[in-house]
Amino acid sequence: QLQLVESGGGLVQRGGSLRLSCAASGFILGNYYIGWFRQAPGKEREPVSCSSSSGYSTNYAESVKGRFTISRDNAKNTVYLQMNSLKPEDTAAYYCAARWSFDQRLCVMTSGDYDYWGQGTQVTVSS
Repeated sequence: QLQLVESGGGLVQRGGSLRLSCAASGFILGNYYIGWFRQAPGKEREPVSCSSSSGYSTNYAESVKGRFTISRDNAKNTVYLQMNSLKPEDTAAYYCAARWSFDQRLCVMTSGDYDYWGQGTQVTVSS
């Protein structure tokens, strides 16, 4: 059974940091590109970042550039999202998603392209 499990969310003050993890089971993460998305109450789900299967290519939403870093450890079948300088507007449920790709340099920031999703982890940034 293919499964993605996020962890690492929590409550943090403005300016603080969190590292989210997305652990895959049932498949080899190194064959998939990974995206991180977030959804705040009453808002649409929005892309945050993505990483190609090789980790060679990454992309970020403008709102998180310079503050968030996506990385992956394919040996551990895990992808990370390091979030620094957090702001109250970063408060949301964060989800990771995966899609198989032959192109090791491809990742996309469109939620509809992804086949597998985790259950989400809540990040709350207080002011």
